[in-house]
Amino acid sequence: MSRVEKGRPRLRVVPTTLRKANAFVRLHHRHANPTRGHKFSIGATLDGDELVGVAIAGRPISRHRDDGLTLEVLRVCVKAGGSRNACSLLYGACWRAARAMGYRRLITYTLKSENGASVKASGFRLVGEVRAQSWDRPSRRRPQTHRPLERRCWERTA
Repeated sequence: MSRVEKGRPRLRVVPTTLRKANAFVRLHHRHANPTRGHKFSIGATLDGDELVGVAIAGRPISRHRDDGLTLEVLRVCVKAGGSRNACSLLYGACWRAARAMGYRRLITYTLKSENGASVKASGFRLVGEVRAQSWDRPSRRRPQTHRPLERRCWERTA
């Protein structure tokens, strides 16, 4: 008897657009804003119906990591009470898509206050911590749009 036959909806990966993914992030993400661009976006649904989560992957934000073979998961967002394991499903789908496109490394960041269970479950390993800092620099002034937070960097490699 399948999970659906038992009455439990099945979590599925679906393609989605950046516009839909950013709208979902705008509504449901705890602390991050929508992204400006992407290489691809992936959604998670329950039996192909309602969108319960999204992942947005693009070029690494850090120019030092942007080597042409590295991709970054810029956002993963799951609706509160959306579905158990949706974050891990999305991270895994991002890795498979990145590998199919020829990328050799996938990175992502979590807040230091988060335990990283979803990224660990998806095969990522912790590679470092990033101190809280602003994008504003004396040589290039930028408005402070959010409070800088300490983060952890995770990676998955081929």
